[in-house]
Amino acid sequence: MTFPQPWIRAFMPAAVLRCLADGPAHGYAIAQSLEPLGFGRPKGGSLYPVLGKLEDADLIEAHWAPSESGPGRKTYSITSKGKAELFDYGTQLDQLRTALRDGPARTDPTNSANPTTPRKDTK
Repeated sequence: MTFPQPWIRAFMPAAVLRCLADGPAHGYAIAQSLEPLGFGRPKGGSLYPVLGKLEDADLIEAHWAPSESGPGRKTYSITSKGKAELFDYGTQLDQLRTALRDGPARTDPTNSANPTTPRKDTK
């Protein structure tokens, strides 16, 4: 399952932070980690700008790591500020999920948008 494109753009920063919460990784490894989360495999043109913004906000930091074969790789790791931001994302998403699940449309039985309201035949 891959999320709709607007969701991918909106939640990519949180997903990248989530991937880095498991440990440092280079861009290609982050892209691979995003795929099973529903983000597809992002191309560099969409992933690296997100990494740059997260780095500018001090949510992640980058270090050049030597490579056994070929040039070094830029490895990213989450900062303590990034961990706090990831926690805040989770809290806000929980609140959004609760609002969507339990909002007025669900609790007002007279609201036709309530999925638990029996439908009347429209013959």
